[in-house]
Amino acid sequence: MYTRHDELPALSAWPTQVEARDYNTASRALQRARGAMRLPLRGLPMLDLILQPNAWVVVDRSLNDMPIAAWVDFAPKPDRGLHEAVLCQLRYYHGGAGKVVAAVRQDFEDLLAPRLQQAALEGPKVVSLHRRDG
Repeated sequence: MYTRHDELPALSAWPTQVEARDYNTASRALQRARGAMRLPLRGLPMLDLILQPNAWVVVDRSLNDMPIAAWVDFAPKPDRGLHEAVLCQLRYYHGGAGKVVAAVRQDFEDLLAPRLQQAALEGPKVVSLHRRDG
């Protein structure tokens, strides 16, 4: 599990929220993957998004996975509806993190779509227990 975002000091950090659609998509993808996921960011060479249940971290592969930005401390309400945003903290570790975060937010669902489709194909299939004759 990636933890450097907790070990290094952030340049800035503040409370924010993640859209319900993005949080739900990431949660579903993590459940199907059964662990952390690492996704390359299109249009941002050398940057990856590491998704974990407790943090989403953008890292720079060329700098030994140095964190660029991280969404941490997700706090979904116990009675949260699927349409409600989730509170969290956003941390910046790099001067250009704002542009990277904007790009990730814009393409978040497209980043996860192939992984969700792959997991659906590889996942368990529904098998009929009733035999149909004739």
